[in-house]
Amino acid sequence: MKIALLQMTGVLDPVANAATVADAVAHAGRGGATMLFTPEMSNLIDRDRNRSASKIVAEHEDPVLQAVGRAAYEYGVWVHLGSLAVRRPDGRFANRSILIDDRGIIRARYDKLHMFDADVGPGNRWQESSAFAAGDRAVVAATPAGQLGMTICYDLRFPALYQALGEAGAELLAVPAAFTRATGEAHWESLIRARAIENGCFVIAAAQTGDHEDGRLTYGRSLVVDPWGDVLLDMGVGPRVDFVVLDEGAVASARARIPAMTHRRAIPPVERVGA
Repeated sequence: MKIALLQMTGVLDPVANAATVADAVAHAGRGGATMLFTPEMSNLIDRDRNRSASKIVAEHEDPVLQAVGRAAYEYGVWVHLGSLAVRRPDGRFANRSILIDDRGIIRARYDKLHMFDADVGPGNRWQESSAFAAGDRAVVAATPAGQLGMTICYDLRFPALYQALGEAGAELLAVPAAFTRATGEAHWESLIRARAIENGCFVIAAAQTGDHEDGRLTYGRSLVVDPWGDVLLDMGVGPRVDFVVLDEGAVASARARIPAMTHRRAIPPVERVGA
């Protein structure tokens, strides 16, 4: 199964981002890919909440979603829109993954569960929960490439979510991201390989990269890791579309070699001894 990943340097203009993503769908289709995976915040990357508020619209009004729906139909490609910033009916924002089929129809949605509220160094303080509402459900969706567990960026640090997705039948785990350079250099590959190995799944991690107009610096290095933990694709730091072929027997093979998922037990209460 051939898939494609988009690594991009998102800008402040959703219309410009829509053109970038639609072009990636066309590139994926012409290259023979069945699916394209895009990064977190494919429609708008802007840490200035006041400036971005007027550009974040309801899902059905989003220019990236509209452009991708048309392109998916035209080129016959499924698209996992890593995430879009969308306005909810209550006025708050959601960081939402959307799965679109090759007819341009939405098949699944997932709102990011874990909000990135962290201080990782000078100029790197984040408070995602100040504007975005967390989701309330985990999602596994059927795709031509296999059962897809949908997650977003900071979710990567919470292995219980991935365990639940694997136990619900996920064979692929999507981790669209906009990792900071500091956290990416320290943790990105290690976390992705761990989630793949723990669950015997492919991990597909399309990422933002480069120096963005809002001043943030993202890490890039979009990765595809197989269920044994081997890196099949490392896209480095340049924005582009790239391809990889997934071995459809790899999940079953990895899980047969080390059947850890069948050995999992409920964790008993922790006994604390001493001070």
